Amino acid sequence: MAVSTMDSESAPTKGGRTLLSSGVLTTTLGPQGKHYICGSLAAFTNILVTFPIQKALFRQQLHGVLVTEAVQQLQRDGLRNLYRGLLPPLLQKSTTVAIMFGLYEDFSRVLLDQVGTSTMPELVTRSFAAALAGTAEAILTPFERVQTLLQDHRHHGRFNNTAHTFRTLVTEYGVRECYRGLMPILLRNGPSNVLFFGLRGPIKEQLPEATSKAGNLLNDFVCGGLLGAGLGIMFYPLNVVKARAQSQVGGAFQPCREVLITVWRERGGSLMMLFRGVHLNYHRSIISWGIINATYEFLLKIL
Repeated sequence: MAVSTMDSESAPTKGGRTLLSSGVLTTTLGPQGKHYICGSLAAFTNILVTFPIQKALFRQQLHGVLVTEAVQQLQRDGLRNLYRGLLPPLLQKSTTVAIMFGLYEDFSRVLLDQVGTSTMPELVTRSFAAALAGTAEAILTPFERVQTLLQDHRHHGRFNNTAHTFRTLVTEYGVRECYRGLMPILLRNGPSNVLFFGLRGPIKEQLPEATSKAGNLLNDFVCGGLLGAGLGIMFYPLNVVKARAQSQVGGAFQPCREVLITVWRERGGSLMMLFRGVHLNYHRSIISWGIINATYEFLLKIL
């Protein structure tokens, strides 16, 4: 059974040309290497645009406050601190999205070659490739760890910048401390990748057919935005657990279940309080993944 994956290398356009037929990077990096570059540039663009929104959302996840209070906290921190903590997500997201798209294509190609003419559905093979790519992304957990500490105003006096935070964690607590919060990231990345790559093509097929480059760009934005928003809601509790776990420095590593129970009790056993900030996450995800998906597909066509 075939699965629609929006693979720009294998899917010809209506005119019969492949989207990479005149790409410069195809010659220099090969058709697979191009996915890493396009994914990285797409994430870079997204982070620059959406970082202030992400920072307000983080405050809601960590403290369970309303969006107005989160914004007021940022205002009190001042403009100088608004982009404090930008470098870790810029490095982390640019790398993880490159891995996400690049390894997905690489794993898919290798697994499909290995499967050959067997009866295993292509959907299963590509889903496995997506899960492997998502799991590989977790190696960059230290960047999320540092981002959390730099965005938490309670640590402003202790950690100066990205390099200082890394150095402090490693020298005072060891490399293991950089991977605090790894488990919720693993539980989030694999399944979300499977759903993203599995649904990306089918969702775009349901949108009105694009008759221009602008229309195609809009469809890619809508497709990525809808998927990002939906997955953001689905895995939001894991992000709350991750934020809480990574805001701690030193001490015992608590299992995900214990962290979730602690947050649940602190917020009065309210599902609404647990999901506080999800509406901001929804809007941010629409913008973020819309930008990533549209920019990625656009770059595949022009580079």
